[in-house]
Amino acid sequence: MDLKGKNCLVTGGSRGIGRVIAEHFASLGANVAITYSSSADAARAVVEAISEHDVKGKEYQADAVDFTKAEEVIASVVEEWGSLDVLVNNAGITRDNLILRMNEQQWDDVINTNLKSVFNYSKAATKPMMRAKGGSIINVGSVVGISGNAGQSNYSASKAGIIGFTKSFAKELASRNIRANVVAPGYILTEMTGQLDEKVLESIEKETPLGRAGDPEEVSNMVVFLASDLSSYITGEVIRVDGGMAM
Repeated sequence: MDLKGKNCLVTGGSRGIGRVIAEHFASLGANVAITYSSSADAARAVVEAISEHDVKGKEYQADAVDFTKAEEVIASVVEEWGSLDVLVNNAGITRDNLILRMNEQQWDDVINTNLKSVFNYSKAATKPMMRAKGGSIINVGSVVGISGNAGQSNYSASKAGIIGFTKSFAKELASRNIRANVVAPGYILTEMTGQLDEKVLESIEKETPLGRAGDPEEVSNMVVFLASDLSSYITGEVIRVDGGMAM
């Protein structure tokens, strides 16, 4: 898979799966910009790692919920690098709670950060991708957006919303050679999942046919494929990387 000459943007790229995706893109020859919310030091470390591959890297502090900021970030990438070829909507949070205990703020925070951000950046990317006569958008979903999960009604709803949005977007923009797909990870070893109780983690692994957690690199491999020309005839798909969890 070759991404030489492609200009890519990864939201939430300072840690976890986003960081792995950004560095993977760079290792394959792409220029990579990332957004981050608050971890400036972590973001700079990612850009330094990107630059080691003799490609361009840049970080943007941006609240994913802010539509105007999304427009500014994408306009900056296009102005500096000439185009935006690949957008990865990865920014996301959790605010888990049972529905009886979940408050309005917990619901709104997750829906806005996880779902509205996908609208923000996808819409902002549409015009420059149309001018370039092509592009690939990869939205990071979750298997719980397919199957649901107790205690995660807000998170599940946001990820299910991403699926519906992506399919609609793919149908609208296919004639312009802009593709959109969802990668839906299962239980992946990241800082976020590392905070779960050990018994919960053991239960998840038992429910996974492959019997183990996934690595961020295994998600990144699918994202890179969808960003590359090897997936040029794939759009509107939801591809699970979950060890069979939602089978």
